[in-house]
Amino acid sequence: MKKLFLLAPALVFVAFALPRVGSDEKAVHQAVLDYVEGVYDCKPERMERAVHEKLHKFGFAQRGEDKTYRELPMTYEELVHLCKDYNKDGRIPADAPKEIEILDLLDQTAAVKLTAFWGIDYMHLAKYDGQWKIVQVLWQTVPKSSAE
Repeated sequence: MKKLFLLAPALVFVAFALPRVGSDEKAVHQAVLDYVEGVYDCKPERMERAVHEKLHKFGFAQRGEDKTYRELPMTYEELVHLCKDYNKDGRIPADAPKEIEILDLLDQTAAVKLTAFWGIDYMHLAKYDGQWKIVQVLWQTVPKSSAE
C-alpha cells in the first residue's frame, strides 16, 4: 500500500503530461511539414506559419566536379521568397522525400531531422505563444559519392 501511495503522484503527472506531449509532437511535425511542403508546393504562407522571423538558417551545398562545399546562409525573408518559385517548374519529383524524425522534444524546445529533396536539415524549434516555430536550421546537400 505504501508503494502505491508513493506511485500515485507520478501517475497523475504522467496522465497530465501525455496529452501535451502527443499534441506537441503533432504540432512539431506539422511545423516541419509546413516547411518542407511550403518549398515543394510553392506555398510561402506555409513557410511563414512554420518559421520564426528571427530564423538562423545556414547550409552547405556541394557544387562542381571537385565536390567542394559552398556556404549558404539564409534569412527568414529569403526563405519565404524562395518558396514562391523554387519548384514552379516542377524540378522536385512528386515522390521527393519528406522524412521527419523528432530527435528530442521538451515542453519548450525540440530537435528534428528532416530528409528532403535538397538534403538533410537539422532543426531546432521553440514554442512561442503555444505555436511551434523553426528557429535554427543547419543543412547540407547529400554528399556526392567519390565514384561519380
